[in-house]
Amino acid sequence: MLDVNPDTVCFLISKAREFHSKEEVVIPDTPDSPAEDWGLQALTEHMADVTLQEFKTTFADLEPDQQRNVVALFWLGRGDYTARDWLYALDAARQNATPWTAEYLIAHPQLADYLLEGLAMMGYRCE
Repeated sequence: MLDVNPDTVCFLISKAREFHSKEEVVIPDTPDSPAEDWGLQALTEHMADVTLQEFKTTFADLEPDQQRNVVALFWLGRGDYTARDWLYALDAARQNATPWTAEYLIAHPQLADYLLEGLAMMGYRCE
């Protein structure tokens, strides 16, 4: 069961789309795990970006289990897990959580698409 409000995920999706639509945002190759601080390094020059700050603040305001749900949705949408593997995805998100998980997520240019797909796999959609 999804333990984060789908509307919150949809808001994160809108912020990710807005952030990635900016011409100056360039993200290098991506890592496999949020445990790597790669996301933080990739976004260093964009830290003052208002959209990035909104994304990070919204994510940080979530309870840890809700943050894990967002990461698990991302991984579902990316194809790392199936809806039947939901509990495994949540456990992996718990094991890989770091203070930089928001940066890990937003550093993926296809974050919005992956979150949308993950929501759809769990039976939800954005209006």
